[in-house]
Amino acid sequence: MSELLPDAPRHPRRGLRALVAGIGFGGLLGLGSWWSGRDLTAATQPARAPLGGARLFDQVVAAVAQKYVDSLPADSIYAKSVAGMLNELEDPFTSFLTEDRVRRLSEQMNGTFSGIGLQIDIRDGWPVVIEPLIGGPSERAGVLAGDRIVRIGKESTKDLDREEVFKRLRGVTGSSVTFTVARGDQKQDFTLVRDKVHLRAVQRVTLLQNGTGYVDVNVFNAFTATELSAAIDSLVRQGARSLVMDLRGNPGGLLEQGVAVADLFLDRGQSIVQLRGRAGTPPQTYTDSQPQRWPTLPVAVLVDRSSASASEIVAGALQDHDRAVVLGVTSFGKGSAQNVYPLSSGGALRLTIARWYTPVGRSINRPPERNPDDDVEPDTVGVSLPDTIRPRFRTDAGRTVFGGGGITPDVIVGDSVTPLPVQALARAMGKNLGAYRDALSKLAQQRKRTMNTPGDAVTRELLDALYLDLIARRVAPPRTVFDAAGPWIARSLGYEMTRVAFGGEAEFLRRTQDDATLQRASQILMSARTPRDVFGNLERRAVTVPATQ
Repeated sequence: MSELLPDAPRHPRRGLRALVAGIGFGGLLGLGSWWSGRDLTAATQPARAPLGGARLFDQVVAAVAQKYVDSLPADSIYAKSVAGMLNELEDPFTSFLTEDRVRRLSEQMNGTFSGIGLQIDIRDGWPVVIEPLIGGPSERAGVLAGDRIVRIGKESTKDLDREEVFKRLRGVTGSSVTFTVARGDQKQDFTLVRDKVHLRAVQRVTLLQNGTGYVDVNVFNAFTATELSAAIDSLVRQGARSLVMDLRGNPGGLLEQGVAVADLFLDRGQSIVQLRGRAGTPPQTYTDSQPQRWPTLPVAVLVDRSSASASEIVAGALQDHDRAVVLGVTSFGKGSAQNVYPLSSGGALRLTIARWYTPVGRSINRPPERNPDDDVEPDTVGVSLPDTIRPRFRTDAGRTVFGGGGITPDVIVGDSVTPLPVQALARAMGKNLGAYRDALSKLAQQRKRTMNTPGDAVTRELLDALYLDLIARRVAPPRTVFDAAGPWIARSLGYEMTRVAFGGEAEFLRRTQDDATLQRASQILMSARTPRDVFGNLERRAVTVPATQ
C-alpha cells in the first residue's frame, strides 16, 4: 500500500501494563533480582557473554517463556514484544494492524466494500437505517431511511451493536442475505444479493442560494480527486460563482490524493508538500503538474479540530499560495506520513517514514503534550502553543501564517470546545446518552406526519414531551440541566424531525442556517469576483489562536 496518512486521529493511552513493558527487563531485575537473579543467570546467560541486540532479545524472551509466573504462549510473548517496541517509539501513528484492521483500512482507502449498502445506527436497541448508499443494492430494492431492521435471516437484531449488524449484512460479492424491516406498523422482507458498494469520498454536493457551491469531502480515498473534480464541474454548470470545500471532520487518508486535490486548484509548478525522511535521505517535493481547473473560482476551505493529515496538506497548500481563505478553528496538527507494510501474519505494520512541510516550509505537527507520569503516552492531539512563540511564515502574497501546531485559519469562526450546558447535559446523562438519542428519534418519528415545512420550529411543548419521555425511561437529567441545554436540544430535535419528514438534503439545508462557519464563508465569497478578492476584507495581520484551542 502506498504512503498513507492515518484513517483517524487517535488518542492512545498505554496504561500500567505498557509502562511495565516500557521499563524494560533490566528495570524489573533491579526491583526483584534478590530472589531470581541467580536462577535467571544460570538459565539464560553464558558467563562473560556481552549482551546486546538480537542476543539480548532472545535471552529476555527465553527467560519470560521459561520462568514468568504465568505461562504464556510463544506467539503471545512475541506479540507483546512488538507492541512494547512500537509503544517505545512514542509515535501514536506507528502501530501494528491486525488482519481485520487491515481489511477495514483497505476498504476505507479503496472506497469499496462488499455488502448491501446501508448506513445504520442503533436506536432503542434496534438497528435503524440512516441512509441507503446511493447505487447500492438496498437503495435499488427500496430500503428507506428510518426503516428498522428487526431480523437478519432467522435471528432477531435486538441489542446487536453496529459491528455485529455489519458482520451479518456484509459478505462475499454474489452471495445473498435476507432481512426484515419494520416500517411503521408494516413489516417487509428483503432478499438482496451482495455487491461491491462504493463509499463516496464527496458526501454532499449542493448549490446554496447565494450561488455558492458546497462540497463536503469526508475522506481522502482512491477516488477523492476524481469525485471532487466531477462535483465541482457539476456545480459550475449549475451556475456556481464560488466554492466552499468543507474538510471539517475529515481525518485524512492517502497522501497522493491530498496532493491530487491541491493540484486541482494551483498553477503548474507550484509546490504542494515536501516530505523529509530520516537524516541523509533527500527530501521529496510534490509540485502541481496541471493548470488550474477553475482559475476564476473563489474558494473557501473549512477546517476544525478533526481535520487531519491529507486535509491539512490541502488547506496548507491553498493557504500558502493564497488560493483559498481558510475558516474554522485550528486543525488537528498531524504532520507526518506513514507507509503500510504487509506482514506474513496477515496483519501489517503502519510505520511513520517522513514528516511533511507546507510550500512555505511550515511543519504543522502539533507538539505532543508531555505528561509527568511515565505510564501515560504523549497526547496525540498535543498542546497548542501561543501564537507569540509559534514560528511565523509568509504566504506568496505576504500574509502571516503559523507553523508548529495545525493549520490556523485566516478567519477564526466557531468554538473548539463543547458549550458548558451541553457538557453538563452529557455528564448528567452519562451512560444513558443512548436512551436520550432514542427518545429524540422517537419524538421526531411521531412528528413526521404533522410537519408542514422543513423549518418548522421546535416548540416548548415538544421539549416538554421529550423530557417526559426521559422521565418515563427513568433516565431524565435534572430539569435545570435540561433547560439550560434547551437551545442545543431544540436544534438536534429540529434536525432529526426534518430528516425523518423531508430527507437528508432538507436536514442539511436546515443545518446550514445554524452553521456559523459556513455562513461566514458564504458572506466572504458573496462579494468576491476573483480568487484574490476573498482576502480583500481580511485584516493583514497575524491570526490570534483562541484560548480555547
